[in-house]
Amino acid sequence: MAREERNMIGYTIALVSEFANHFGVEPRQAYAYMKRYKGMEHLQQHYGVLHTQSFPDTIEALAQVCANNGGGLR
Repeated sequence: MAREERNMIGYTIALVSEFANHFGVEPRQAYAYMKRYKGMEHLQQHYGVLHTQSFPDTIEALAQVCANNGGGLR
């Protein structure tokens, strides 16, 4: 596995955990929510920019992407 892939996986795990903490849900629920409402797709497509931002800013951006796609967490 390439270094960039390992970095992306590690970042994604940490971000899902922080997203879960922010919204008071389990990490598994946070992942399923972000996957269902296209937050994970957005993260994958824009990883290059998102990983340079703070976790709170990235969580806010992903929450907005999910809300734009029908998600209800606020």
